[in-house]
Amino acid sequence: MPVLTRDEAQTRARLLDVHRYEIDLDLTRGDEHFGSTTVIRFTAREAGATFLEVRPAALHRATLDGHALDIATLDDNRLPLTLTPGDHELRVEADMRYSHTGEGMHRFTDPADGETYLYTQCFLDDVQRVFAAFDQPDLKAVFDATVTAPPQWTVLGNALATRVGAPADGRWRLATTAPLSTYFVAFAAGPWHTVRTEHAGLPFALHCRRSLAPHLDADAEELFDITRRCYDRYHQIFDEPYPFDSYDQAFVPEFNAGAMENPGLVTFRDEFVFRSAVTDTERQTRGMVIAHEMAHMWFGDLVTLQWWDDIWLNESFAEYMGYQVLSEASRFTGTWTDFAVARKSWGYDADQRPSTHPVAPAPDAVRDTASALLNFDGISYAKGASALRQLVAWLGEKDFLAGINDHFARHRFGNATLADFIDSLARATDRDVHAWADSWLRTSGVDTLTPRITEDGPEGAPGEAGADGTRGWRLDLHHDGTRPHHLAIGLYDHAPDDPRALVRRDRVETDLPAGGGTRTLTFTGPRPALLLVNDGDLTYAKVRLDAGSWDTALRTLSGLPDPVARAVVWNAARDMVRDGELAPAAYLDAARAHIPHETDIAIAQAVLGFARTQIADRYTPATARPTVLTILTDLGHDLLRRTDGTGRADAQGLRLIAVRTLIDSATTPGTLQDWLTAGTVPGGPALDPELRWRTLARLAVLGATTPDAIDAELARDPSATGQEGAARCHAALPDATAKATAWQAMYPAEPSGPAEPAELSNYLFTATAQGFWQPEQLDLVRPYRERYFPAAVTVAARRGPALAIAAGFHGFPHPLVEAETLRLGEDCLRDADPTPALRRKLADQLDDLRRALRIRETPADIRPQA
Repeated sequence: MPVLTRDEAQTRARLLDVHRYEIDLDLTRGDEHFGSTTVIRFTAREAGATFLEVRPAALHRATLDGHALDIATLDDNRLPLTLTPGDHELRVEADMRYSHTGEGMHRFTDPADGETYLYTQCFLDDVQRVFAAFDQPDLKAVFDATVTAPPQWTVLGNALATRVGAPADGRWRLATTAPLSTYFVAFAAGPWHTVRTEHAGLPFALHCRRSLAPHLDADAEELFDITRRCYDRYHQIFDEPYPFDSYDQAFVPEFNAGAMENPGLVTFRDEFVFRSAVTDTERQTRGMVIAHEMAHMWFGDLVTLQWWDDIWLNESFAEYMGYQVLSEASRFTGTWTDFAVARKSWGYDADQRPSTHPVAPAPDAVRDTASALLNFDGISYAKGASALRQLVAWLGEKDFLAGINDHFARHRFGNATLADFIDSLARATDRDVHAWADSWLRTSGVDTLTPRITEDGPEGAPGEAGADGTRGWRLDLHHDGTRPHHLAIGLYDHAPDDPRALVRRDRVETDLPAGGGTRTLTFTGPRPALLLVNDGDLTYAKVRLDAGSWDTALRTLSGLPDPVARAVVWNAARDMVRDGELAPAAYLDAARAHIPHETDIAIAQAVLGFARTQIADRYTPATARPTVLTILTDLGHDLLRRTDGTGRADAQGLRLIAVRTLIDSATTPGTLQDWLTAGTVPGGPALDPELRWRTLARLAVLGATTPDAIDAELARDPSATGQEGAARCHAALPDATAKATAWQAMYPAEPSGPAEPAELSNYLFTATAQGFWQPEQLDLVRPYRERYFPAAVTVAARRGPALAIAAGFHGFPHPLVEAETLRLGEDCLRDADPTPALRRKLADQLDDLRRALRIRETPADIRPQA
């Protein structure tokens, strides 16, 4: 499919002024297609040629100002138009295909009850899968829509929807929207379960599949409470009121992203309707996503990027606001700990790969929509939010918010660029925000801050004491990088009454100038037991610990009083492992010593996750892996013992993390089989559906279950999640026939027919891929490695970006940390011409593989040096 280039979009924007869309959808035409009729009213500023985007199963007719167009001229997804100056009306009638990849109009039949649900994801350039459009963000228009659906269904959209005509007709009309970019238009239809309320005169609603109704009802008040609190907080800090007529939140099946900020109808992946026990950190994450998407109503929906080079204007701001506003408005006050220890590493990792890019790339670096898709990554989200947090620390929140409100006032219901936003900030402050933006937003890579401590006498002679017997010390902070930083340095001493605890002596704020170099600070008194650069995590940089501070951390890390400070230390340790400056075994030693005493769920979850998925599965040779899994099992038992008989929510969350770790790290099946048979872990928790499927998947990996047992579990839990669990378990069996069957399901030699549903949906593909490659089964899966790369190229070309991303990430042979995997992957990138989405995923996976191979060569005794 031709992709829209920036040059084409600019040319079309100069030519057209689009006023209104009238969309009519018929969702009653069967399981494969739906009817789509679009009328577009627009003005051509001058005579010229352009095109309309539409991707039909069948294009029936198109008229311009009542005159028929030759539909045979449709070239893939482009219908050419020749325009005279003045006003025009374009009408397009087509049949469109339902999707099973989460793109366009996704169709899902719930295996739990047979009910069917539809929803759209028109993001980037997928609106043309739903209706004909001039599909680019800076051609905003108002939208009217009517929908015909089965009479028992409910229809949702960007604006309030009402039934029209007789109920048996199934006709719905949506109110006229405010001006929107085409990629924000959204519909959802099906027999939704709905919970409604009202707040500040605005209708609020939650929607999910009927089979999830009890779980949504159980959490509805929490969801509404967060929504109300965030809504009120945004109205305290933003001058511009919420700009749309309702606020619906729909939890939809097989959704590729976390959520999508459709104005008035935010769609979420329905895993956020929790069927099983979750930790409070996972509830906090859900709350953050709610706050993030609501922020988009202003950042993205009210004021929209002009072209896709400025996606950070949407995502970085929503990411920052999501964490900040949730922490200010709700009981979830630990959001920045979770960001520091879990989310931020997404940005750090992405920023160290060859595919890195600036937060705000140059416009000509995002030449088309295919290039734009690649930048929805850890840089645009996590690094961008980190940069904004640093901006607030440097600029001050008052001036930051003043600049934001100026931006909204100047560009409401329009489009804007980086330059527009920086100009708004500049009007609110005397600081040189243009220089700040050049240093932070137009550059790529991660700065590194390394401390060196020298203990001196007052006159500067090392080791000499002054007349009063006191000593001083000097900090030389080496800055390897180019950005300016406003940061804090924490000085921590051992607590007088508890050698395992630390107390903060002082917190020193300082500024590092742009350009790197070494900054020297002098202090009186003894050196601290632990010196922590970037205390409070206000800036975005890798930090190192000096040898003395690392020794202190090994003994007392869990005794640091501030969880954000602990997160900074754990991140430093993680980065040192990844950079070959700390042996993976040393990281495990720290985890073994301190995770049993950790009180913050986010930290325990992140540290155990890194140890299990990276150190055990990628950074450790197969011969040493059982030792790592034993360490993780011991850790899990320690956490269970500590939380036994404790009813507090944080303790129960830690206990749940411990059980998940024990399941995932088991090397023998006995205990897991006992738990599965009993339906509970001794002392709790009970094995709910998530834990049952997790346990069965591990038993499958260990060869301790059968296809019949997996099918019996699916009969017990015939939900969509159950289907995914069964697919994962079948693919994980250490059996040649099971592997061959899973492979054929993911990568059929040819499509099994014209109907896309014959192939795996996006979620079932992902589940199967997750089960297929197992470190315990290297000899069994190694023969598939050479087949993987051409198979991934084929499926990506045939099924589009969503499946390309799944194949390139979940489908990648991660456990085969071998030079041959690297060679085959490099050959694929060089010779096989993978689609842009797959090329990016493969390039990133291969870079991670190179890193893993290097880490396996790290000396076992490497650690921070004085």
